[in-house]
Amino acid sequence: ISSPNLKAGASGRVTDFNNGTYLISFTLFWAGKVSLSVLLIHPSEGVSALWRARNRGYDKVIFTGQFANGTSPVFTECGLALATSSELCQYLDFRDQEAFYCVKPPHVSCDALTHMKTRNSKISYLSIKEKTLFQRSSVGVEVMKGFKDIEVSNCNNRETEREKCQIGMKVPVPSGYTLQGRWIPTTCSLTEFNAMNIINGCLKGKLIYLMGDSTLRQWINYFPKILKTLNFFDYHGSGKFQKHVLLDIERQIYLQWKKHGHPFVTNELYSMKEDEYVTREIDRIPGDKNTAIVITLGQHFRPFPIDILIRRAINVRRAIERLFLRSPDTKVILKTENIREMHIEAERFGDFHGYINYLILKDIFQDLNVGVIDAWDMTIAYGITNVHPPDHVVGNQIKMFLNYIC
Repeated sequence: ISSPNLKAGASGRVTDFNNGTYLISFTLFWAGKVSLSVLLIHPSEGVSALWRARNRGYDKVIFTGQFANGTSPVFTECGLALATSSELCQYLDFRDQEAFYCVKPPHVSCDALTHMKTRNSKISYLSIKEKTLFQRSSVGVEVMKGFKDIEVSNCNNRETEREKCQIGMKVPVPSGYTLQGRWIPTTCSLTEFNAMNIINGCLKGKLIYLMGDSTLRQWINYFPKILKTLNFFDYHGSGKFQKHVLLDIERQIYLQWKKHGHPFVTNELYSMKEDEYVTREIDRIPGDKNTAIVITLGQHFRPFPIDILIRRAINVRRAIERLFLRSPDTKVILKTENIREMHIEAERFGDFHGYINYLILKDIFQDLNVGVIDAWDMTIAYGITNVHPPDHVVGNQIKMFLNYIC
């Protein structure tokens, strides 16, 4: 539901009765003229085809590893699983049962791997008939067109004062709505962090570790816009996917973004130096009441069988449990993945895969004492179908983060 003039929006809740009928429920959060839109993203036949195709193989994305070899680098095929009789370099984490492989270049050490990039393969596990389900005209079809706008009157009953949003709270569906462009959670209240001195006071003495993909890298690029005293430290790396660090020496503020480990999907060459799984990153952090960790997993896992994400999420959960044993005061926040372009290639990157990831992560982390920033619900409410939401959405995610840590 939305009211464009009020910059208002919210998602609905779908109940599937498993007999071809559905109940779609909306909560009317604001007064005024409200428009209703119901989209069928994929029919059930499309969903079944996508689920089968996702779990068929690991080869929908091809990884290329760059090995140092004197003055001219050598490139070979890498991946989460490789069907080849060639000698392999094995990059294994025995404790967490994580594995990545490269075809070993002749006369070059496996330790000489320096960079990685990816490209989409030509492989598809969809039949020709199934592919017609994912043509542009078949995705995101408006159901029951011509809904009349609803006029919502002001309510007389007074809302009881809601408690401040804090870590450990359960996240309902929907988790919030937008009004005048602001994100408003349904079960708790957010403190405004508009003035720079308040943000400075909140972040003073804090160590903040952002671990994930480029949707979380947006945060570290946004922070200097609201806190001019933060400056990037030059790590002598190159490219978007190097480690990013922001410092304010006077106030002892440290902010770091690092990408999560394999699989990381991009056609840009990225360095394998400092490349590490999130679990190992968490294990290195001592933690205390002034330390905060934000994690996001999902977008880069969409092209791969679901067991990869499940294993990673369980391993991250265990790392968080270990962290809480040595430092229960450390604040951990899970940012879910967001929706993205509706007409992107559905077999690899479509939102059906993202929605499954979203449900799995919420399930695995549900009884941990972590904060949740529901970017999935948030981007639906804002109507943003872009893998990298604009600044006003990122700013509202960060506002929720500041409420969790201060």
